Amino acid sequence: MLTIGDKAPDLLGRDENGKEIRLSDYAGRKVALYFYPKDNTSGCTAEACSLRDHRHDLSDAGYEVIGVSVQDEASHQKFISKHALNFPLIADTDHRLVEAFGVWQEKSLYGRKYMGTVRATFLIDEAGVITHVFSGKEIKTKIHGEQLMQAIKA
Repeated sequence: MLTIGDKAPDLLGRDENGKEIRLSDYAGRKVALYFYPKDNTSGCTAEACSLRDHRHDLSDAGYEVIGVSVQDEASHQKFISKHALNFPLIADTDHRLVEAFGVWQEKSLYGRKYMGTVRATFLIDEAGVITHVFSGKEIKTKIHGEQLMQAIKA
């Protein structure tokens, strides 16, 4: 997994509308890049809604929110529409970004092992350098927007 001090890749992928997204598109801004397992699941919805509700505060602190999962553009469009999300979602269907950030990992559910996205958020500064990483159980989905604001203010 990429960690604090690492440079994030510039090319992030394509959003829910097929538009190519790069970190350099956010020149002069910081980015909260969050990875989540699946659209419209309870934990992922809670996390997305928390970030939606705190987007104004995050923006005031200089951060743009971008979500990433391996679902396709159509799934992301439905997720955004259903929950009035106010930030882009990258459709990482080829797993390029989840693998580059090291969040595509072996998971286990009821003893069955499979590959999937581990929940993680990377705070990235204006130079593209990772300044903070939240991962796994550290992320409280219902209050993740508040967690980011606390980290930013610290």
